[in-house]
Formats: sequence, structure tokens, C-alpha cells
Amino acid sequence: MREEINDWIVQAEADLRKAKVLLGAKEFDGVAFNSHQAVEKILKALFMKRNRRGRAGHSVIYIAKELQVPEDIFSDIKKISPEYLISRYPDIAGVAPVDFYNEETVLDYIRIAEGVLKWAKKQILK
Repeated sequence: MREEINDWIVQAEADLRKAKVLLGAKEFDGVAFNSHQAVEKILKALFMKRNRRGRAGHSVIYIAKELQVPEDIFSDIKKISPEYLISRYPDIAGVAPVDFYNEETVLDYIRIAEGVLKWAKKQILK
């Protein structure tokens, strides 16, 4: 495997670990953001593996469409997609993001990130 692909995988896994640490600290906006980042980075690793080039942008939906991910994975990606913005900007969330989230919601984001990472890593290793 090319080193740059491995770097994206390593960073995706690190972002998921950060999300779990922030969950323990009840910093739920950080959980949402880092879960999204884990998904984005593992999809970029898979894109790079399949296309021999990187993929610019932050839209996990567009990347997933280009990769033609299975519908169940795509459904989860659609759920986490808005968190790139909502988790960081009060004008998008309508409130300070730190006050926007609860544990139940972000536990689902961690589940999504874990599932996408598991699926994408299998695809990369094929």
C-alpha cells in the first residue's frame, strides 16, 4: 500500500480515537467533528486507492457517491455529513455547538465512523 494512503488511514483512526476521548470528557461537539473527520479521511484513503490520486473537498456525500458506497453505508454518511459545519459554527447550529449535542446523538456518530472505517479498510485491503 502506498504510504500516503496509509497516512490517511492512520489519521482517520486517530480522529476516531479523539472522538472517543472527547466523549469521555462530555465534549460532544468535538465528538461530532472528529467522527466526521474520521469518515472523511478514510473515504479519501479509499478514493486514493481506487483512483491513484487524492480527492479535494470536505463533502463526504460527494466522495461517497464517487466511490459508489453501498446504500447502508451511504445512509450513515448522509447522517454525519452536516457535522463538518454544525459542530463548529454557531451561525450554522443556531446555538453554540457546545450546547447543541447530547450523548445519544454523538454515540451514533461514533458508531457511524466505526462502521465506515471498517468497511473502507476492507475495500482498501482488497
